[in-house]
Amino acid sequence: MVDTITAVLVGVRLVVLSLGVLITFYSYQAYQKTSAHYLRNASIGFGIITAGVFIEGMLFGFGGFDIVVVHLIESISIGFGFVVLLASLRQ
Repeated sequence: MVDTITAVLVGVRLVVLSLGVLITFYSYQAYQKTSAHYLRNASIGFGIITAGVFIEGMLFGFGGFDIVVVHLIESISIGFGFVVLLASLRQ
């Protein structure tokens, strides 16, 4: 049986993952319409951040990794995604 905290965590993670996929999709659509390289890079940055959220959930839920390790992996991917976003905004 799944406890309430775990169910809420899974629900919140699914919402965050869904929002990340939508933001990545719409930013890529904007890139396709305008061919602006900064929008392409923004799409990549959003994709990296979204992938970090997904990977964290998979590693913790199914990989049996320690929570500290999966948070470290997620933090690294979010940081790298933010670097890519920052570079796209500076162009």
